[in-house]
Amino acid sequence: MLSVSQALQLMASAARVVDGVEQVSTLAANGRVLAEAQVSGMNVPAMDNTQMDGYAVRVADCASGSASLPVSQRIPAGHVGTELAAGTAARIFTGAMIPAGADAVVMQEQCEFKDGVVIVKHTPKAGEWIRRAGEDIRDGAVILPAGTRLRSQELGLAASVGLAQLPVRRKLRVAVFFTGDELTMPGEPLAPGAIYNSNRFTIRALLENLGCEISDFGIVPDTLAATRAVLRESAQAHDLIITSGGVSVGEEDHIKPAVEAEGRLNMWQIAVKPGKPLAFGEVGQAFFVGLPGNPVSSFITFLMFVRPFILRLQGVQHGLAPRAYTMRADFDWPKADRRNEFLRVRLNAEGGLERFSNQSSGVLTSTVWGDGVVDNPPGQAIARGDSVRFIPFSELMY
Repeated sequence: MLSVSQALQLMASAARVVDGVEQVSTLAANGRVLAEAQVSGMNVPAMDNTQMDGYAVRVADCASGSASLPVSQRIPAGHVGTELAAGTAARIFTGAMIPAGADAVVMQEQCEFKDGVVIVKHTPKAGEWIRRAGEDIRDGAVILPAGTRLRSQELGLAASVGLAQLPVRRKLRVAVFFTGDELTMPGEPLAPGAIYNSNRFTIRALLENLGCEISDFGIVPDTLAATRAVLRESAQAHDLIITSGGVSVGEEDHIKPAVEAEGRLNMWQIAVKPGKPLAFGEVGQAFFVGLPGNPVSSFITFLMFVRPFILRLQGVQHGLAPRAYTMRADFDWPKADRRNEFLRVRLNAEGGLERFSNQSSGVLTSTVWGDGVVDNPPGQAIARGDSVRFIPFSELMY
């Protein structure tokens, strides 16, 4: 079996970025991946402006700490004032352009206005409460590198320099199907020995979070012929095929022989718990990932292995590995496993981590109860008070 790091490296080295770039509205680019670096064509702010509601003044006129200055003009945001005459002040509002001649702003709380005159009860310094032109972004600066996955803050930054459209990679086309004659869809009668197909809902939602175009081939009969037929069909127009179930070595597990017949397997079984039977290969021009059928195994292996692989296919170049945090274990885990374990845990009020009581690969409630996982290396027992490596689900869900 490959180690976790070996499996990640194998998948990373095989990944190739999808071809195809399209221009999309910045308003519609959330979750997409930039194909080209974006450069600002302007300074931000575009001009010196005020950070506060108050009065624009000349510092030299306010040296006394109680200067009385006639208010010569009023400058709201979006308006341009005239040059500030010596011995006067301008009423100014947040975001408004600093008038020529002024070299400081005094916030209104430090002033008293009466009968057209403002008493400045403060001795300002040059530049006080003034945002300088280009203080945030300089004209010609790269604001977003290629390979950036666009979130709300990146879209706001692009809009702040006037970018109405952005060049992004096309969406990844992913085919999914699920094997197992025992699988039943919610809403249908549950026959003896049958189970509801929870993995279909989990995996589809995870793919939607990653901005993929999904083709769902549903539940495929547990036969080698049916499995091969769907593999051939899904390989024709997709970048990635993901299956759930049927990757073990039982008589009814047809994924492995089907992939080997239609393409090739580059990886099968890794030293991870939950999720040992994880398969990776290619069918035609499409990559193939076979997830385990147990719901927690499927969920964890998707987050840890499939998510970074998908991000690489999309052209993401930053933040591929989730951030992990050193935390205190408020639990014991005395029996070390030879595989890398991902233990479902949650934060407690004391700033430590508590473990879900049942770590079975079929207990899906642990993924809802938990805040993340402890990435526990092979052969490592945990005693209460030990420092452990904690990966929050929030790092893995986008």
